[in-house]
Amino acid sequence: MRGTVVAAVVILLGAAVFVFGQFRPFGGESIDRSQPAMLESVRDLSQYHAAAGEFQVVLDIENDVKWVPAALAGERTLFVAAGSVNAFVDLGTLKDDGLVVSADGKSVELRVPKAQLDKPNLHHDRSYVFSQERGLINDLQALAGPPDQQRFYVAAEAKLAEAAKQSELLTRAEENTRVMLTGMLQSLGFQVKVITD
Repeated sequence: MRGTVVAAVVILLGAAVFVFGQFRPFGGESIDRSQPAMLESVRDLSQYHAAAGEFQVVLDIENDVKWVPAALAGERTLFVAAGSVNAFVDLGTLKDDGLVVSADGKSVELRVPKAQLDKPNLHHDRSYVFSQERGLINDLQALAGPPDQQRFYVAAEAKLAEAAKQSELLTRAEENTRVMLTGMLQSLGFQVKVITD
């Protein structure tokens, strides 16, 4: 009997939070008084972005509470994340001996650094919670405000970065850089040899 009363009180409290959270007798209006964005700084880049990969991952994250049944507390979320990762070659790190012109001035040997991966860029418009199972306590907490999805984005970035490392993105970027530099220097009349250090 006591358990039934407690359950009824919990359900009534949850319903009250939901009703009063949605109840707005005088309507509502959103006004944006934000200031325009201001440019704070400009920096020069020497990176050649040679390849980009589009990735998608489905996260399956479960948070359990010890000794408590999943029906009461806990959460399991399927989160679909989409994003891109750029691979670039930083030509600003060329060493002093990175460009060697032959004595007759007809050929060039160019030593370029290896390609690197940029930080993943998550596409928020294509990333979303696909499904979510929550215990009763988690459902009541969700009524108080929107759930924090930051942890899903952090986990997704780590997965996308790992997928980019395992892909052919770096190799493709180095090959594209070689082709670009070879074509540019050949158009100036040089025979070209590009070496990746």
